[in-house]
Amino acid sequence: MIYSANDWRDYVEHNWEIAFDSLSKITVLSNPNNEPVTIIGDADDLNCIGVGTDAAVFQSINAPEYAFKKYAKNKVAKVKAEVNVYQILGESRFFSKCFASEDHYLVLSYEEGITLYDCILQGIHIPKQVVEDVEDARDYVRNKGLNPRDIHLKNILLQNGRAKIIDVSEYIQPGNDFRWEHLKKGYEEYYHMIDGKAVPFWVVDTVRKWYNQQNTYFPSIDDFMKIVQKLLYRK
Repeated sequence: MIYSANDWRDYVEHNWEIAFDSLSKITVLSNPNNEPVTIIGDADDLNCIGVGTDAAVFQSINAPEYAFKKYAKNKVAKVKAEVNVYQILGESRFFSKCFASEDHYLVLSYEEGITLYDCILQGIHIPKQVVEDVEDARDYVRNKGLNPRDIHLKNILLQNGRAKIIDVSEYIQPGNDFRWEHLKKGYEEYYHMIDGKAVPFWVVDTVRKWYNQQNTYFPSIDDFMKIVQKLLYRK
């Protein structure tokens, strides 16, 4: 079939709808204690490509250029909030694009690359340029009147040696969670210890759980990092 320019533009803009029926077969449930969501249901043409504490992200084999971020039932209020953030951010090389939204999910551009979390697990080198890109992205967000927070290893992709941030849902919330500041400090002072080395999942997951409780059990982030350093030497 030969498409006119307008027909082709309409197809490109709306062919994500082919995944909607399959997405309706998937239920996402949130869990306590900041643990990743649980996914119930299945669809042969969907692959889960990411799991967070509020949502899961899927790619359809029928529309592979898009990523579908489906929120847990009790988190759907975040859909409109995240769409609003993407509208304010506009076009930027630092972030995914948001094409559309439904009641429970967003339609985003699918981004190639590996998360920094998986880089740590697989021993893939994280270049300094990634840290510099995130710093520039945070400046860009602030210049748009938003608050760059909730930036962590699973929300940053290594893409052709550069950083791509794939979750902007908390940029309308106040306050600084210091996640990025702590990651940057860890990169600058401790990353050389594991650079190029695959870190076992149990070590990474232990550090994640400790970090979520560090305000309760560790007097300062420096004390926390000293304990992490001992764990790394033990592995």
